[in-house]
Amino acid sequence: MTNCIEIKGLSKSYGDFALKNIDLTLPGGSILGLIGENGAGKTTTIKCILNLIRRDAGEITVLGYDNIREEKLAKQDIGLVLDECFFHDTLRPLDVGRVLAPAYKDWDGELFRSYLKKFGLPEKKLIKEFSRGMKMKLSLSAALAHRPKLLILDEATAGLDPVVRDEILDEFLGFISDEDHAILMSSHITSDLEKVADYIAYIHQGEVVLSDAKDAILDSYGRVGCTAAQLEAIDPRDILHTRRGAFGCEALVADRSAFARKYPMLLVERTTLEDIMLFVAKGETK
Repeated sequence: MTNCIEIKGLSKSYGDFALKNIDLTLPGGSILGLIGENGAGKTTTIKCILNLIRRDAGEITVLGYDNIREEKLAKQDIGLVLDECFFHDTLRPLDVGRVLAPAYKDWDGELFRSYLKKFGLPEKKLIKEFSRGMKMKLSLSAALAHRPKLLILDEATAGLDPVVRDEILDEFLGFISDEDHAILMSSHITSDLEKVADYIAYIHQGEVVLSDAKDAILDSYGRVGCTAAQLEAIDPRDILHTRRGAFGCEALVADRSAFARKYPMLLVERTTLEDIMLFVAKGETK
């Protein structure tokens, strides 16, 4: 299995914000979920991967190609879906196919039409008449029609109803069944990532604060509910972050099993990716 994306030491400064020394790897046959608050650096990272902005430092390899020196070769095998559909409202799906066909050497018009049919999209209806879910399915159809090896999705499922999201997530799982394929998926909907992602990278204030296999994170991390007095009695080295409220305290721990053995009087619950984000973004270190 080869890596579809390799990022080493990526840095980019805007003055008031900086992406700092990002290291990420996306193996073939897998989905990497990129999480983080608004403005944390997720989109900046994706723009650097696509060479849409100039980075200050670091190396990026996409599908084995240097993303600057061999940019055109890399982009031929990338499918991109953003949080908004950028096809003009006055176009029809078949118009979109005619516009994109010259841009990709492997564009397959019949495959594009098969995706339109699969997703129930009318070929001759104006895009301005499409719902948000229909527009996202159109974007995905266009992204897949040139048989890419890598999908890059920036908040692609945001604002979609659960039924449409589930349909699209199933399509993603089918895409990565070929181990030469992979998906980088940025999303605020952490439940979607818990359902399909193989790996998670959490970017907070321009830095990767957590990067691991999704199952390893969810199997290891835990949330402890306790009183203020109980919290003070816990060794600070056993806690990552804490949150204090009117009705008690909570703590995030990295090793749920070890914590439970050391503090049997306290209940340690499984946690979610959303819980982890809230602890990091709004909590404090003990």
